[in-house]
Amino acid sequence: MLVQVDTESGKASKVKGDPAHPVTQGFLCGKVARYLDREYNPDRLLYPMKRTGPKGSGNFTRIGWDEAIGTIAERLTAIAAEHGSESILPYSYAGTMGMLNGSGMDRRFFHRLGASRLDRTICSSAGGAALMASMNARLGTEPEQFKRSKLIIAWGANVLTTNVHLWPFIVEARRNGAHFVVIDPIRTRTASLADQHIPIHPGSDLALALAMANVIFSERLEDRGYSKHIHDLEDYRDIAATMPPARAEQLTGVPAATIEALARELAGTRPAVIRVNYGVQRSDRGGRAIQAIASLAALTGQFQHIGGGVNLSTSGGFAFNRAALERLDLEPRPTRLINMSLLGDALTTLNDPPVKAMINYNSNPAAIAPDQRKVLEGLRREDLFTVVLEQFMTDTAQRADIVLPSTTFLEHTDLYFAYGHYYVQLARPALAAPGECKTNVEVFRLLAKAMGFTDPCFDDSEDEMIRQTLDSGSPYLEGITLERLDREHFVRLNLGAPMGEFLPFAEGKFPTTHGQFISGGKDLAYEPPVESRHGAGQSTAYPLELISWKSHDSMNSTFGNRADVDAETAKVILHPDDAARRNITDNSAIRLFNDRGAVEAVAKLDAFHVQPGVVCAPSVRWPSKSKNGVGINALTSQRLTDIGNGATFYSCLIEVEAC
Repeated sequence: MLVQVDTESGKASKVKGDPAHPVTQGFLCGKVARYLDREYNPDRLLYPMKRTGPKGSGNFTRIGWDEAIGTIAERLTAIAAEHGSESILPYSYAGTMGMLNGSGMDRRFFHRLGASRLDRTICSSAGGAALMASMNARLGTEPEQFKRSKLIIAWGANVLTTNVHLWPFIVEARRNGAHFVVIDPIRTRTASLADQHIPIHPGSDLALALAMANVIFSERLEDRGYSKHIHDLEDYRDIAATMPPARAEQLTGVPAATIEALARELAGTRPAVIRVNYGVQRSDRGGRAIQAIASLAALTGQFQHIGGGVNLSTSGGFAFNRAALERLDLEPRPTRLINMSLLGDALTTLNDPPVKAMINYNSNPAAIAPDQRKVLEGLRREDLFTVVLEQFMTDTAQRADIVLPSTTFLEHTDLYFAYGHYYVQLARPALAAPGECKTNVEVFRLLAKAMGFTDPCFDDSEDEMIRQTLDSGSPYLEGITLERLDREHFVRLNLGAPMGEFLPFAEGKFPTTHGQFISGGKDLAYEPPVESRHGAGQSTAYPLELISWKSHDSMNSTFGNRADVDAETAKVILHPDDAARRNITDNSAIRLFNDRGAVEAVAKLDAFHVQPGVVCAPSVRWPSKSKNGVGINALTSQRLTDIGNGATFYSCLIEVEAC
C-alpha cells in the first residue's frame, strides 16, 4: 500500500493500494482503506498506564516507561522465583503480522526467560496440519493463475470479505468462460455472485469431499496417470466407498444429484482449482476435511495444470530462518506448551505451575478466545499479573495491571510474509509514532535489559534481525536481501518458474517421506461434529447451529471500537422460519444461549443468506459493547479439531429466544 504524507505536518492524508503489486493491483480491502481512522482515532493509547481500580473497571493512571518496565521486570522476576518461570505465559497472534514485531524479539525474550510456550492454534493450525499431512508443504496455487482456470470452487471461502484481491482474477476467469461455484453454509456476498451456490450443513465438508471422491472412483473418472502418485490410493478408494452420494445428502443437505454433477465437473475440467479457506477447518473434523478436499485435486490431476490445484496457504514458500529470529536455543530447559485455544482452562484450572503472569500482545483474547466465560473469569484474577501491549483500550487491556502503548504497522519497520501470494515485503515507517508508543521489538528489548539478560541478540537492530531472518539457505529466498527489499519494497520468491506458472507438484513429486501425496485413507472416516444437527451432542435444548462468520468491515476484533463495526457485529441473522417459531421479529432484541453462556443481540431475519437451523453472528464484537458484557465467544467451546489442535468455533449448538 502507498501512504500519502504531508511533508510539513508529517501526517497521512490518504492510503491506497500499490498499482505496481501484481496481486493487490492498486486497491485495498474496505477494512484497511479506512485505516487512517484508526491511526488518528482520539481513543488511541499513547502512554504507559497502571491499574488503579479493580480489574475490568477501566481505572488507570499514566506512568513513565521507566516505571512500567521496572515494575514488569520486578514482578516477573518475583513470580519466576516463587512459582517457576513456566508460570509466565505469553499470549499473542496476528494483530501485528510482521516477523519482527510478531515473532521476533518477543520470542527471544520469553525463550531466554524460560516462560511457557504458546501453541498458536486460534486460526489456521488444523488446515496447516492437513497440508503437511497430505504434502508436507504449505504451498498453493498462485492467485495469478486463477484467471486461467476453467472451474473455480470456493469452498468455505468468502472471497469478497476475506480475500478480495483474488476476486479480479476470478472475474477474469469467468469472462473467459470459467464456472464459479461456492460451497458454504451461508449465502455470503461471494456466494450471491457465483454461478452456483451449494449450501451445506455446518461441519459436513468432509462428508461432501468423500462423496465426490466416491463418484469419481465409481465412475472411473480419476486421472490415472496422476493418481498413481497418491501413496494410499487404495485406502482412499475404500474410505470413499463408505460415503455414497445418497448418504452424504442426509449428512450435508446437498442433493445427491448435485454432488454427482460437481464431482463429474471437477474430474472433467482442466484446469480446475479449489480455493478452500479456514472456515472449513473450524470444526471437529475440519483438519481432515481440508485433507480430503486437497485429495480431490490430486485424484483429478489438477496439480499438473496452470490454473489448477488447491489454494489454502502459500506460507510454506517463505522459508525464513526462524531459528535465528526466534532463538529457541536460549531456553534454559525445554518448557511446556500451552494451547491458546484452551486459554480459559489455562487461566482457571491449569496447575503445576498455575499461570501467574500473562503478557498479551497482538491479540485480544477477552474477545476472540473460545469459552469466553472462563477466559474472563481467569482475567479477573487479582493474583494474575497481566501486561497488555495495545493500541486501544480493548476488553483485554481493561483487565490488565500494566498497559503499554504500541505502534501500528504504519509506524515501524518490519518484514512480511504472506499466506495468499508469493511476495516478500519490507515496510519502513511511513509515520512517526504518536505520544510515547513503542514497537514490540523495543519493548521486549527493554524488558530483556531490565531482567539482566546480556545475550548479544537483545542488542540486534531491526535491520540485523531482518538479515538473520532472510539468511535461511532456502532457494526460494536466494538473492532476496535487505538492500534489495529497500529498493523494491516487495520481491517475488524464487519459485523456479515465471509469474503465474509455478507448479511445484506437476510431476507428482511431493516432499513427503516417500515422495507421494497422502490422502489420509481411513483417517478420513466421517463423524458429524459433536455440536451439530447430526452430532452426538445434538439435543432439543439447543437445536440451532451457530456460525460466527467473518465481518465484512472488521478483522476479528481489530476494528471493534468503531461504531459502524459494532452496529454490524451486534446483529445476528436468523432464518424467518426459525424466528417465527420463537416469536422473534426483525430488529428485536434476542438472547442466544447454551450451557456455556448467553449473549444479547439484535435479530436480523433473512431467508436469502441463511438456511433453516443455522444462525449467523458476524465476529468479533467487543464484549464491553454488549449489554450483558459478553460476546459471541461466550457460546463457543474449547473442544479442539481432529488434527492441529485448533479451535472449533463453527461447531456450536445454541438456542435463541426473544428478550
